Amino acid sequence: MPRMEDILNLPVQDPPCVEFSAANLKWVKVEGGRQGGDDIALIPFARVEEFVKGESSNAECPASFRIESRRKRSEGSISKPRVDGYLEYTLYWCSYGPEDYRDSESGNGDGSNVKPATGKGSRPGRRHMMRGCLCHFTVKRLYTRPLLALIIYNQRKHVDKTGAPCHGILDRDAVGTRAMYAPRISEDLRQKVMSMLYVGISLDNIIQHHIEAVQGHGGPHNRDDFLTRNDVRNMERVIRNSSHELHVDDECSVKMWVQRHHKHVFFFQDYSVSEPFILVIQTDWQLQQMLHYGNNGLMSFHSTFGSKKLKYPLSTLLVFDSSHNAIPVAWIITSSFVGQFVHKWIGLLAERIRTKDPRWRLSAFLVDNPSFDISTIRENFQCRILLCVWHVRRAWIKNLLKKCYNVEVQQEMFKQLSWILYSSRSSPNSVDTIEEFMQVFVDQCAFMDYFKSQWLPHIELWVTGIRSLPVTTPEPLAAIETYHLRLKSKLFHEQNVNFWPRVDWLIHTLTTEFHSLYWLDQYSMETGYFENLRDDSFSTNAWSQALHIPDVNVMLDEQNLQLAKIISQADRTLAYTIWNPGSEFSLCDCPWSRLGNVCEHVIKLAMNPPDDPLVLEYAIVHATRLQQDIKGLEELSNSGLLQPLPLEVNPHMALNHQLFPRLP
Repeated sequence: MPRMEDILNLPVQDPPCVEFSAANLKWVKVEGGRQGGDDIALIPFARVEEFVKGESSNAECPASFRIESRRKRSEGSISKPRVDGYLEYTLYWCSYGPEDYRDSESGNGDGSNVKPATGKGSRPGRRHMMRGCLCHFTVKRLYTRPLLALIIYNQRKHVDKTGAPCHGILDRDAVGTRAMYAPRISEDLRQKVMSMLYVGISLDNIIQHHIEAVQGHGGPHNRDDFLTRNDVRNMERVIRNSSHELHVDDECSVKMWVQRHHKHVFFFQDYSVSEPFILVIQTDWQLQQMLHYGNNGLMSFHSTFGSKKLKYPLSTLLVFDSSHNAIPVAWIITSSFVGQFVHKWIGLLAERIRTKDPRWRLSAFLVDNPSFDISTIRENFQCRILLCVWHVRRAWIKNLLKKCYNVEVQQEMFKQLSWILYSSRSSPNSVDTIEEFMQVFVDQCAFMDYFKSQWLPHIELWVTGIRSLPVTTPEPLAAIETYHLRLKSKLFHEQNVNFWPRVDWLIHTLTTEFHSLYWLDQYSMETGYFENLRDDSFSTNAWSQALHIPDVNVMLDEQNLQLAKIISQADRTLAYTIWNPGSEFSLCDCPWSRLGNVCEHVIKLAMNPPDDPLVLEYAIVHATRLQQDIKGLEELSNSGLLQPLPLEVNPHMALNHQLFPRLP
């Protein structure tokens, strides 16, 4: 039997399952000291929540463990810490104890055994569930090893002071009552019902749906199956009484939100003279989506949204589901350019994911700003880094449509703008291409004034980025665009204009209503329920729509491969024309593309072509271009002209605003 001084010699246990319990760990009894005779084990601190969830799912004694007490210390506060000294101390106790109100509730006895064991007084709101359970454990985040948690199990059995089972299937008195099950609905069901309420599903429909689901799996099996109308009303009341404004002062309100929602806060750094404000939000549902869809998939930044309207711009990490929709898996709100301080939290995020699933791997990481700290992202995720030029494309095409009225000129200017970016792959600089573009279209004064003021000072940074990084294909651009439009429609409604300067409003809206929209999308796809409530304008995007266009609808002109046509699926007498096909700088004459968006016709032509001789010839042309690009890169590399993208970035948000002019 080891002594407490030997705990750091114990193995750190990290079960491979998503949630785990005491049954999955090897316990050691400690000798002497305050914990003498208790069972102890070491686990990664990041997995404490999974352990608590696993313990709550005990088949014989379902329970929920509440935090009975919690204490914290700051680093450096102890000069000579004990080996079991803690940074954080948390006592978890089964919610069926420690008080025992069984006799008083039944009217038997004199109530002599109902005195609270902890001396904290009665808990009138929970009297009906207090059955004297003594099961409890302590978690210490070790002072000398902050990444480890020492679990001290003081009483592993769910028994009362007589040693008899006091709830669950082993308690005869509990059979046929709710005491057979966990005392409260699970956090998963709570999140599910709250999301339904936020998207406008009525109480009656929620209860009816729940009854059908319970009947579908053969009747009640746990506390969640006993969801009542009163449970839902309580959650309705919580939503009705909630407010984004926890304090008149926005900064104080944000700090209060962070304290109350620590489960949603992945990383927080308050503003100071030397450090920017950084808040990274990731809910448990978002983490699960990241684990599921990010594995062997793509993850992308959508950065600096709302830089002209919001107090601090919003950035989002996105993954792509099986229907090619972009799902937000983390929100980053910062007073500085997100890429400049990404090193503060991106490594912790990668570690969090691999702690949950050591086999998790990204296929590629998409960045939408060449100033990102590429080496840090690559080092932590060990995957390809691709440059996404969606922001550039959208800004240019929107302004072309607005400032240039000749369609043919629009098409030619858009194509030559793409040459400015991509000519760098076969030329050491883009000055000649830029000068030629400005001379040829000198009469387009409105657009040229915009280009000179917003892009010319920083175009070389983008050119260098494309020279140094491979560029993503057009397909993900459509999914990112759909997310952007959905975010814009939710946040930038005129009725919200007075709230834009407050960060607490942004946080509240993202984590309640906006989060629930994406929860509903996924739940509806998985179960088939509530499909009529999904917003059709955002439930599919051009990427997924392009997959349904038959190959026979694609028509290429063998005399001019710079043009292509796609027959409309709705009206086969109508064909849309695509200029510069196969590129993210393609243009289509369909209504959606004429609004400056990425349409399904552009995406279709960017996908792998079918086995048609003409289409294969078209593919060969593009392959030849790719080979020329590769040859150009090799020549640059051999001559020493291909340099890595510099990591230095301007710390001021002004540069970021110039890199990303406000998107319409």
